Amino acid sequence: MTQVSRYGHMLKVTVNGMRMRVRARYRVTGSVLDDSVRASMMGAETTLEIDSPDPPDRVSRVVRNAERGCFVMQALLEPVPVTGQTILNGQPLATD
Repeated sequence: MTQVSRYGHMLKVTVNGMRMRVRARYRVTGSVLDDSVRASMMGAETTLEIDSPDPPDRVSRVVRNAERGCFVMQALLEPVPVTGQTILNGQPLATD
């Protein structure tokens, strides 16, 4: 939603209000006791409702730019490497 406001301002499109619903579908398999838990995201669905007096083609342009400029959406559409580390009491903890 931040991107819609940002790109709306840049493109001089009035956004009087907006609402976003996101539904994500997840699945977890495996066992905590067997140390085999595996989570996966099965999909995500979004619904963006915008209130604007501007023509639909101009609002559509804002939405296209907002989606292309959203780091989270792009990371889901084009997966990137993720690295992580855990520190326990100030020292690295091996988790693999």
